Amino acid sequence: MRLANTRTIRHEPILAQTIYNENGVVLLQQGMRLTKRIVDKLTMQGVTYIYIQDGATDDIQPESALSEKLRMKATRTLKKVFSNVKESDLSKRSYILDRNGAELTDVVNQIIFEVQGNEKSLSLLSDIYISDDYIFQHSLNVTIYSLAIGVEMGFSRKELISIGVGAMLHDIGKIFIDRDILQKPDKLTDAEFAVIKSHAQIGFDFLRQHPDIPGVVAHCAYQHHERLDGSGYPRGIAGEELHSYAKLIGIADVFDAVTSNRVYREAMLPHEGLEILYAGAVNLFDKTMIEAFKKSIAVYPDGLMVGLSGGREGVVLKQNREICDRPVIRVLKENGQKLASPYELDLMQEPAVMVESVKAA
Repeated sequence: MRLANTRTIRHEPILAQTIYNENGVVLLQQGMRLTKRIVDKLTMQGVTYIYIQDGATDDIQPESALSEKLRMKATRTLKKVFSNVKESDLSKRSYILDRNGAELTDVVNQIIFEVQGNEKSLSLLSDIYISDDYIFQHSLNVTIYSLAIGVEMGFSRKELISIGVGAMLHDIGKIFIDRDILQKPDKLTDAEFAVIKSHAQIGFDFLRQHPDIPGVVAHCAYQHHERLDGSGYPRGIAGEELHSYAKLIGIADVFDAVTSNRVYREAMLPHEGLEILYAGAVNLFDKTMIEAFKKSIAVYPDGLMVGLSGGREGVVLKQNREICDRPVIRVLKENGQKLASPYELDLMQEPAVMVESVKAA
């Protein structure tokens, strides 16, 4: 299967991977023909990238970052916790969060198990779920990415659990923000942006009231928008004042934000998201953590069309876990000419060959 951008699909390809809603209900079945009306609707719903059938790439089968069963369980748990907290009166909010704390920890433990057992580079592009509320999917994605960094950096299981729960709850302050502001498709006013930024303080104030929630988890919510140079919010703290878990979650948060499907912005591809992180590696983000993240993810996902130096074009066939930005490529064209017999090129074994362009269309 081949990765395609919904905004540039011109013909009517066949969908290669089923699309679900956040509850696991099938919205579009694998094998459906994607008419212009369907593609336009996907685009309006914020879906930027999908996998389509392509005779030269049909044997490429990207694997999900999490099992479908665990993703559904994690999403349901997050939705239940966030929704119950939001809808309950002040006297019951503590009870609800404390009651569901064990369930959150259980989900985090299962995610750790799957991330540690995954010998392949992490990619969430193959997990296409359409959600009415971005917060739930974003919180789960940030948890997966944060744990991948933590595993790569060798954190203990106890530390990983704290990181995972902190990532799950890092945006809980947003449930107290006006939904119209959160989902506004146009540019925010200064006043509206100030309201959005208040979620870090609100989340911290809420979480620290609960004796069963570790203080470090509350600080993940408090500090995930702080930056090394003091340019972040809400306090503008810098350097060693930032907790290591919050620095890690901040990296995962930015990466998922720029690579996720949003109605008002086309999602970036992983290599573009990584470039944004590296651009801030001196002043904003911990470079060691970015390097650990790079080792964990598929920089060029399976099924992505790429242009190589030397006039070759091809599709990413599989990943090299040791060097995640040097995948194995199935070369389909040379100097613009389609090859009768495509061949494999392992970029880890060919250091002189560079990826010069990508084309998800």
